[in-house]
Amino acid sequence: MSQAGSTSGTSTSSGTSASSGTSASSGPGLVEQVRRWISDDPDPTTAAELEMLLERADRSLPDGDSPADRIERMDVLDARRAIADRFSGPLQFGTAGLRGALGAGPHRMNRAVVIRAAAGLARYLTDTVGTGAGAEAGAPTVVIGYDARNLSDVFARDTAAVMEAAGVRASVLPGALPTPVLAYAVRHLGADAGVMVTASHNPAQDNGYKVYLGGRAVTGPGQGAQIVPPADAQIAARIAAVESVASVPRAASGWTVLPERVLDDYVASVAARAQAGGPRDVRIVLTPLHGVGGAVVDRVLRTAGFDDLEVVEEQAEPDPRFPTVAFPNPEEPGAMDLALGLAQNVEADLVIANDPDADRCAVAVVDPRARTHHGPGSAAAEGWRPLHGDELGALLGDYVAGRLAQRRTAAGAGAGSGAGTTGSAGITAADGGVLASSVVSSRLLGRIAAAHGLRHVVTLTGFKWIARTEGLVYGYEEALGYCVDPGHVRDKDGISAALLVAELAAELKASGRTLVDALDDLARRHGLHLTDQLSARFTDLGQIPATMARVRQSPPATLAGSPVTEVADLADGVDGLPPTDGLRLLAEDGSRVVVRPSGTEPKVKCYLEVVVPLAEDADHDTVTRARAQARTRLNRIADDLRAALGLSGR
Repeated sequence: MSQAGSTSGTSTSSGTSASSGTSASSGPGLVEQVRRWISDDPDPTTAAELEMLLERADRSLPDGDSPADRIERMDVLDARRAIADRFSGPLQFGTAGLRGALGAGPHRMNRAVVIRAAAGLARYLTDTVGTGAGAEAGAPTVVIGYDARNLSDVFARDTAAVMEAAGVRASVLPGALPTPVLAYAVRHLGADAGVMVTASHNPAQDNGYKVYLGGRAVTGPGQGAQIVPPADAQIAARIAAVESVASVPRAASGWTVLPERVLDDYVASVAARAQAGGPRDVRIVLTPLHGVGGAVVDRVLRTAGFDDLEVVEEQAEPDPRFPTVAFPNPEEPGAMDLALGLAQNVEADLVIANDPDADRCAVAVVDPRARTHHGPGSAAAEGWRPLHGDELGALLGDYVAGRLAQRRTAAGAGAGSGAGTTGSAGITAADGGVLASSVVSSRLLGRIAAAHGLRHVVTLTGFKWIARTEGLVYGYEEALGYCVDPGHVRDKDGISAALLVAELAAELKASGRTLVDALDDLARRHGLHLTDQLSARFTDLGQIPATMARVRQSPPATLAGSPVTEVADLADGVDGLPPTDGLRLLAEDGSRVVVRPSGTEPKVKCYLEVVVPLAEDADHDTVTRARAQARTRLNRIADDLRAALGLSGR
């Protein structure tokens, strides 16, 4: 069963579902496996959880059909399915590290799984970097961060204990902090690896384990970025080789808790991205969506001179329950409603939202074209709307590219007189000149790069690839991820992105303009690029490869009536990219669709883009009509894709 929609954030830890007849007692091997796991579990809470499930699952199914019998039968079968699911296989360690629902068993996030993962990573580091005082440059080093989700601090301590016992020097961040602070610390401290305990924007029941390599473990532009093949498989193999949790030594002490100075240094490095003396008259509403970014974003903005800030009180403090949102992801419908309402009340210029670990940044603005008669007096009625990730990606890309051009011009004019120091947006004339975006992101960034005389690189999806771009000065992907300071953070950073968009909004406001006006200017210069996404969610994960196969065999012949002129299978490697599971369709009118399975959710995603040419002197009404035309074409393309995915009528 599948359904079309845009809701994301569902946990992917469940794996394949067990049939309703699966019984803990029907397979003695499974019962023995559960018993062995319980005896090796370092956490009495998760051990007791499995004991309770075994007790429920071992009951006989009642033969009767009374209400009590039906309830009893359902309870027994639920317990059997739960056990089968938790032991359907290990939680897979890949390029996203680990991520899944908290709970007992090898297919959940828990202390036993984390200790095994830490042992495998420690072995990888000692094998590749060296170990102990006898190593040429000393023992491997790792810095560990964690957010405010349930058990994040426990998983961080377990990781530090395993590392120290294995001969890896461990340093732990001084509290629950955003992911970009950990990514910064890996490069800032020259650590060989970093571990961030977070599930980012996943639901409250999830947690995760993200791994970075730097220092001596990785050199070049990927130093300090998330792991990619073959390192992920090599670490996974060492995790699989761990015999038991009991066999993993854990130190009682010895690791370092880093001083607050590491956070101070990060804040200072981000605040330095802003142009000194620039406009600051902009009223901003902030929400961290119950995550750990609130205080850090507030501090960065105020350090840079943005003092007119309003924080959504109900979402200001970290709360692992995420009580005011269905999914703690600013992309989700409704997630920013409280912030938009506050913005309407205080007459703000800008809304900035971060996801719970603050590596993503969402922005909302007043767009007169978005005004609606629905909900009089509401934020939506006044035209408040979130910017699409591609819209903000283009705005920031053009902003960074323009600043770089200014610095290069100044450096050329001042050659031999000390030019080339850090200035606007923290860019120097000595920096590279590459803008990068993922294969599913808008093609607009390529046109922006060309207009500024810069090179544009298309990468596979994910910042583990974007961050490795040689000469990178800016990178983004449409899922609200932006890297505006690759020299310090080789990952998406929702905090530095928030600062730059605040600066851009303030500069525009000083000249009587808005971010929407800037988007219209980009459309006039490069054509109006409008993007959207269609998702098909699956409860049976086996339908995902079947759906991809069906689209490959019978791709749409037209997109909104325009003939498809190119069908490229990304699995064959396209335009110099490594092979990846996906399909790219190009139509005669310039429309494009990329279809691929999600790497973090049980979904097939379709990324849609249409392009409408515009004259550079097009007036406001012409641009408005072009946007309406583009939206109509996008909707028609979405219908074509629903049919291709077998979603029509569901």
